[in-house]
Amino acid sequence: VQLQASGGGLVHTGDSLRVSCTASGRTYVMAWFRQAPGKEREFAAAIDSGTRNYASSVKGRFTISKDNAKNTVYLQMNSLKPEDTAVYYCAARSTRRVILSEWPSARSYDSWGQGTLVTVSS
Repeated sequence: VQLQASGGGLVHTGDSLRVSCTASGRTYVMAWFRQAPGKEREFAAAIDSGTRNYASSVKGRFTISKDNAKNTVYLQMNSLKPEDTAVYYCAARSTRRVILSEWPSARSYDSWGQGTLVTVSS
């Protein structure tokens, strides 16, 4: 499965932005990870069959959703902060379901998008 991400850009503190990721085939769990400059990639949010999971750093500000007809997952990001600046990567598991406790692990995913840069200025 190939993933195509889009929607990144430059925004200001407190602004909102939505990033999208379209899969070329069937997927189970889909997720967003992010990697800030000089830091390791970290889990942000994931969704499968209506169940959602969020990292504590984004919970309450970010919302993940999925349009199954379009094979597209969205990450709506509100109240953005400079520390949200990162390359956002979408990920998917296409071969089997993954248990919820494993969603935050990058090893749970077999497909990755190319990343889209989100920059939040102060």
